[in-house]
Order: sequence, then structure tokens, then C-alpha cells
Amino acid sequence: MTNPSATDSSADPIVELDLRRHRYTIAVAGQVAGFTQFFDHDRQRVFFHTEIGKEYGGQGLGTRLIAEALDDVRAAGFRVVPICPFVKSYLDRHPQYGDLVDPVTPDLLARVGGA
Repeated sequence: MTNPSATDSSADPIVELDLRRHRYTIAVAGQVAGFTQFFDHDRQRVFFHTEIGKEYGGQGLGTRLIAEALDDVRAAGFRVVPICPFVKSYLDRHPQYGDLVDPVTPDLLARVGGA
């Protein structure tokens, strides 16, 4: 028997930018499975929180979410500031995005309550 999720394209994860809520979401079969939040500062997109639902853990959704978000940031001509530990870890493992990264500053940390 064929696994329906293997052939059903509606089960393919979809990453979308939600500018109104300042986040990228990843949805599986129409259900939001996770998100990464940001705020924009000048031409920087400052990522400060990423979350994947427990029921979606271990499926690589966080990795896909961040990869597609970073591709969108590049296409938009923005820079990336990785306050979020998950985003920072992803960037550490994927040097092809190194040209996008700006350092975390005390001012940006203070905006998310991290200072």
C-alpha cells in the first residue's frame, strides 16, 4: 500500500512569508507546523525566534523553513541578523549564506529583550 503523504502534494511542506505577523510559516497539509519570527531594521531581517510544533519534530521542517526564509531574504536584498539560536546554528552549518550575515548588536538584542 502506498503512503498517501508520499504521493499527495497537499502534504508537501509550504513556506510562506506573513509580513503582517512578521514571520515565515511552514505548513503541512494546510496546517501551520512552525514559524520563524523576525523584525526588519533598515535593510536587515532580524530573526529572533523559531518554533516547530512537537508533533512535527524530526521531519526537517525547521531546516526547510530557515533555508527558504534565507533564500527569500537574499532575493529581497536584505541582510540577516541571527539572534535566534536555531537560525544561527543553521547559518554556522551552511556557509553559502555567510555573505548575508550581519553581527548581532546590543541595540538589536535590546529590541527583543535579550540584553
